[in-house]
Amino acid sequence: MSTFEIIGGKELSGTIVPQGSKNEALQIICATLLTSEKVYLKNIPEIKDVINLIKLLKTLGVKVKKIKENEFLFKADKINKKYFQDPKFKKLGSKIRGSIMIMGPLLSRFGEACIVKPGGDKIGRRPLDTHFNAFKKIGVKVIEKNNAYHLQSIE
Repeated sequence: MSTFEIIGGKELSGTIVPQGSKNEALQIICATLLTSEKVYLKNIPEIKDVINLIKLLKTLGVKVKKIKENEFLFKADKINKKYFQDPKFKKLGSKIRGSIMIMGPLLSRFGEACIVKPGGDKIGRRPLDTHFNAFKKIGVKVIEKNNAYHLQSIE
């Protein structure tokens, strides 16, 4: 890792633009599912997990337009509620651990959500049960079957 040593007596000035963070970008991109309005996001890092999540949202019916590098426009006005039957969704969803974050917005907006057991990188144990336990505590029915999860609001 590079370091900078600053030796006093010299004034510094300038501007930097911090690079977008993958984990925050994944959460914000999933939040676009909460509305049917257009959502403009910038400083989105164009890395594998982010691109796969964007592809995953497209299988749900979200319109995504790349404005320019690291800037996207999302519009989730016509969500295909049968998205879970699409093999492309299942394939993409199993590739990225961040796919679990679509559950909250879909559950909030439509009263149900389905995901495949997410995969992703192998950097150690990162259990999903904390997500499902939290959903259960707020009254969500969680059904696990055949490496997939179906969540339903109980009213």
